[in-house]
Amino acid sequence: MKHDVSGAHTTAARITDRTAHEAYSFACMKCGHGWEQEYEIRHLEYADGRPLIAYYADGERVPSPLTRPTCRNCEGHLVRIMRSGRVSTAEAAQLHH
Repeated sequence: MKHDVSGAHTTAARITDRTAHEAYSFACMKCGHGWEQEYEIRHLEYADGRPLIAYYADGERVPSPLTRPTCRNCEGHLVRIMRSGRVSTAEAAQLHH
C-alpha cells in the first residue's frame, strides 16, 4: 500500500492522458512575501476508477496550492492566490520607482 502526499493510504494510481499546466502568483498576507510557481497537474485514476488529481512543481509532487497554500518565507497560511504574472509585474514596477 502506498501513501499519498497527505499521508493517507492509497492503491496504485495510473496516469490518464490528461495533464494540464497552470501557474499562479502568491502573496503572503502575514509577512508580505510574494512568489510565482508553475504546476503540472496530472489527472490520475485509482485502480477502482475514482479520480485523483496530483500536482507537481519542479518535478516533485506537492499538495494542491489551492487547498491550503503555505508561505515559502514564514510558513503562514494566510496566502492570497492570483493569476500568473501579478508578482513579477509588481516587482518590475517597484524597480522603476
